[in-house]
Amino acid sequence: MSLSLPSSCRVVVIGGGVIGTSVAYHLSKLGWTDLVLLEQGKLSGGTTWHAAGLVGQLRATRSGTRLVQYSTQLYSELCDEVGLDTGFKRCGGVTVARTRDRMVQLERTAATAEAYDLECEIISAARAAELYPIMQIEDLVGGIWLPGDGTANPTDLTSALARGARLRGARVVEGARVVGMSRTASTVTGVEVQIGEDRVQVECEVVVNCAGQWAKAVGALCDVTVPLHSAEHFYAVTDQIAGVHRDLPILRDPDGYTYFKEEVGGLVVGGFEPHAKPWVAPDAIPYPFEFQLLNEDWDQFSILMSNALHRIPALQHTGIKKLYNGPESFTPDNQFLLGPAPGVTNFYLGAGFNSVGIASAGGAGRALAEWIVNGEPTTDLSTVDIRRFAGFNGNNQWLHDRVGEVLGLHYEVPWPNRELSTARPFRRSPIHHLLSEAGAVFGSKMGWERPNFFAAGAEAKALDYTWDKPDWLRFSAAEQVATRTGVAVFDQTSFGKLLVVGPDAEAALQWLCAGDVAVPAGRAVYTPILNDRGGYLADVTVTRLAADRYLLVTGAGSVVSDCAYLTENIPTGLNAQVVDVSSAYAVFGVMGPKARALLQTLTRTNLDNESYRFSDSREIDLGYATVRATRITYVGELGWELYVPSEFAVGVYEQLTEAGTAYGLLPAGYYAINSLRLEKGYRAFGSDLTPDDSPVEAGLLFATKLDSSIDFRGRAALAALRQIGARRRLVSFVADDPEVMMWGGELLMRDGVAAGQVTSAAWGATLGASVGLGYVQGVDGAVVDVDYLDSGSYEIAVGAQRCPVTVSRRAPYDPTSARVRD
Repeated sequence: MSLSLPSSCRVVVIGGGVIGTSVAYHLSKLGWTDLVLLEQGKLSGGTTWHAAGLVGQLRATRSGTRLVQYSTQLYSELCDEVGLDTGFKRCGGVTVARTRDRMVQLERTAATAEAYDLECEIISAARAAELYPIMQIEDLVGGIWLPGDGTANPTDLTSALARGARLRGARVVEGARVVGMSRTASTVTGVEVQIGEDRVQVECEVVVNCAGQWAKAVGALCDVTVPLHSAEHFYAVTDQIAGVHRDLPILRDPDGYTYFKEEVGGLVVGGFEPHAKPWVAPDAIPYPFEFQLLNEDWDQFSILMSNALHRIPALQHTGIKKLYNGPESFTPDNQFLLGPAPGVTNFYLGAGFNSVGIASAGGAGRALAEWIVNGEPTTDLSTVDIRRFAGFNGNNQWLHDRVGEVLGLHYEVPWPNRELSTARPFRRSPIHHLLSEAGAVFGSKMGWERPNFFAAGAEAKALDYTWDKPDWLRFSAAEQVATRTGVAVFDQTSFGKLLVVGPDAEAALQWLCAGDVAVPAGRAVYTPILNDRGGYLADVTVTRLAADRYLLVTGAGSVVSDCAYLTENIPTGLNAQVVDVSSAYAVFGVMGPKARALLQTLTRTNLDNESYRFSDSREIDLGYATVRATRITYVGELGWELYVPSEFAVGVYEQLTEAGTAYGLLPAGYYAINSLRLEKGYRAFGSDLTPDDSPVEAGLLFATKLDSSIDFRGRAALAALRQIGARRRLVSFVADDPEVMMWGGELLMRDGVAAGQVTSAAWGATLGASVGLGYVQGVDGAVVDVDYLDSGSYEIAVGAQRCPVTVSRRAPYDPTSARVRD
């Protein structure tokens, strides 16, 4: 049903697929009913209509799992509310393993489900055959059973969500294509809509871009980068098969890249081939393209079909009704895009769902609606925040070359140190060539090529993937030992670097930062940046450079979101600006007990402990260059971070390596950093610190100014959390068995009962065992105090193995920080 367009409204939602209708439904449910949803064709006519409709609940994160759990609840209840069936049914899901590596992954998946209180059972191949009788199991080693999984009818679901929005007063207009937008410097003020031969301007307060594979083109109308690219995506629908019934579970055979679901007595046979076929560039998608498919490509589908014939022998004598080739958009990292676009305060994204749109739509629609209404998310959405990408991620050639790999990630073994290999190298440090010559094996973060470790001599420069101890561990261990006993140099150029300048810079940062940044020039402050719930938005170091100038250092993946957040939340009336200077400086960490001696040979500045205290930051001479040297560490040793203008980076690094020969200097990588910081109990944003975690639970109240009278964002919530007491608490742990390898994400158990999840883990050479951090949850919401922590016995589930660990509230290594401050 189409309605005439108003001249103005509060919200315009662009896109009438399952995501757009879900956002409209949930916004109207929250009371924002002055809303228009615009669909260029007919509802569900873009990508939604040819989706397979799988609804698998378990995701890699707790927040992602909660989104899909809400979706299943909504889909099962929506018919009663709006009078339209969604086609949702809970049939359960079986996932099978052909290899031991895959089975270890499934065992870890089952442990994750236990941590999330989600029903999941590890099963034998024989039990899998009982649940799915028409498959052959001779080559299987086992599987898992998720009874809560289900399927939905995408078109029916979309119609039901749209009706729910209309019943509350929202308008749904079909045949309305957005062809332009008007905006001020930071705000979209309206959209230009083509309906037939007419063009209509609709003024609005908020725009939500849910245009699916057209979202990149829609974003371009207001100069917003949306990093999406379409790929051809396939499934076949078969004739009826004996033994296939309505309640047959979903079957996933990831080692064969395939899935199977029941449809009208036959099967939908689909999957994710390891090397996908990118479609046209986002700005070349044809219009109209309503309820259309691409040409059949049996050659591309052949790897899926051959594996399907192997798993389901009945397919060898079953007809194929149709091969669907429907294009779908994918993101560069296989996570969808949600939230406000950087630089535009009222333009939101809900797109790029990477084949999980039906499963995620209910929860994602609610989460985005709450974000719009409340001004911030009500749960941790950092992994899907659109602001994890920058403008350069919108390059269509880069996206084209990346998307062919991303689609295949769905059924890859999710190795803990998995690196994407396509469209690289992308961003490079000024000394990239020197690192490569030294044997660096690179990983990638926010496009930066970063050394994970250095392979000595003629060793093969490659990562190996395993759940056990990898071959590269010996190189990382040597780097760790050098850092603890001598000196190592780390290229940390990928740090995000933001200047906050202006006469009111101090006042702005005092409000935005939970730590006290009113320090003298030349001092660095470690501080959280919190949301209104008291949870972490960022974990940063702020260095005062002058009365009106600060340098804020953040992680490589957070620079866009942090820059946008600071810019948009400087209190009205304060004169302060934020400038991203990340590319202007290389950063070298010189760390270890011999760091002072090495650096002293290159500078006339006195580096002794009395002259250069911990957290001091100054410009010093280093050879011919002038650099900023901040005495700080993320590895738990004496050290300095050197901020070097990019044009001086090569010369400074060459001087460091030449002078370092006398001190046994080793180049070291990010794997060593991770191990060293975990031995020291240092937290990392994104894993140990998220928007759902506060300094109370994280044990970092010392980094806040809560005991002062100075106000800051999140103060009230943080004070309340401290008063109530932590219901969960972050602790360090060390594995009792030195042969056990932990990676993060494992189930943490207290007295044999699920009590939380490992947030970070690695193998620590100093301790000679796996070391990490994890949150211990109180039983039935009980306060987790010192007595509670100390009275428990702890294990971590490593696959199917239960491994005893020693838990501590203090750092396992150098708990008094004597080595850092000497």
